[in-house]
Amino acid sequence: MILLVQKFDKFYSKLENFHHQKHNHQSQALTASLEAFKSHVSNCLNKLSLSSKSGLEIPSFSWIQQCFELLPIINHAFAKLVVAIDYPVSKWEAASVDEYLKYSLNLLELCNSISSSLSHLGKARLSLAHALSLVENSSLSLALKHLKPIQPKGLNKELRFQGNEEIGKPRCPNISKQAVIDQALVVMQGMVFWVCGILMSGLVGEAKPYLEMRSSGGRFVDSWLPGLDLRASEVIVERNGVLKEVKQLDDAVAGLAAAIGTGKSSDEAAEELKRRLEVFEKLVEGFGKEVDCLFNKVLAGRNQLLNGLGQQKQ
Repeated sequence: MILLVQKFDKFYSKLENFHHQKHNHQSQALTASLEAFKSHVSNCLNKLSLSSKSGLEIPSFSWIQQCFELLPIINHAFAKLVVAIDYPVSKWEAASVDEYLKYSLNLLELCNSISSSLSHLGKARLSLAHALSLVENSSLSLALKHLKPIQPKGLNKELRFQGNEEIGKPRCPNISKQAVIDQALVVMQGMVFWVCGILMSGLVGEAKPYLEMRSSGGRFVDSWLPGLDLRASEVIVERNGVLKEVKQLDDAVAGLAAAIGTGKSSDEAAEELKRRLEVFEKLVEGFGKEVDCLFNKVLAGRNQLLNGLGQQKQ
C-alpha cells in the first residue's frame, strides 16, 4: 500500500512538472510573439527616424507619405501576431472586440480626413493651373486675382482617438493569449494615431492635429526610440505643419505675381510654377490612391469581422 502511494505521488509529481513545463513553454512562446510584434513596429519607426535626421525635410510630402506607408505595415504585423498565437477574433473577449472595431472605425475616419485634405490641395492646384493658363494667354491682370498662396483646409473637429489603455494592462502575472492581444491592440493604436497626427498636421498646415494625437502614442515612440517624438514635435510646431512642397509652390506663385506686378518678363517664373504644379499633381494623386487602397482594405476587414460576429450570434 505504501509503495502504491509512493508510486502515485511520483506519477502525480511528474504530471505536475510536465504541465508546469508546458505552461512555461507556452508563456515563453507568447512573450516571444508579442516581443516580435513590438520589435517589428519599432524597426519600422526606426527607418522613419533615419529618414528624418536632416530635420529640414520634415514635414515634406515624401516624409508624410512614408509615414502613411507605415499604417498598413503595422496593421499587417498585428494580423500576423493573431495568426502566430492561434487566437482568432472569435475567441477574443467582448471588450477587445469592441476596442478593435472602434480602432478600425477611427482609422476609416482618419482616411476620410486625409482624402478630404488631399482633395482640397488638388483643387488649389487646379486654381493655380488656371492662373498659369491666363498668364500664357496674356491675361495678366486676371491671372493676378488667382495667383494666391494655398490656404490649407483646417479640420472641422478635434482628433482625439485614444485607445482604452485598461485593455492593455495584464490582468494576471501569467501571460495569456488574451493579454497578448490586449497589449498589442494598445501598441497598434498608439503608433497608428501618432503617425496620423503627423500626416494630418502636414496636410492641413497646422500643428494642432499632431499635438492632439501625440498623446495616443508619443510615450511608446519615446520609450522605443528616444528623441524621435521630440524631434518631430519641434519641427512640426516650428513650421506649423506646412509641407515643404506647399511652401515651394507658394514661393513660385509669389515669384510669378511679383514679376507680373513689376512689368518684368514672367516667362522664367511661369515655367518654375508650371514645373512645381506638375510635381505637386503627381504627389497628391499618388498619395490619394494609397489612401483609397488602405480605406478599402480596412473597410473590407471590418465588414468581414462584423459578418462573422453576426453569424456566431445566430
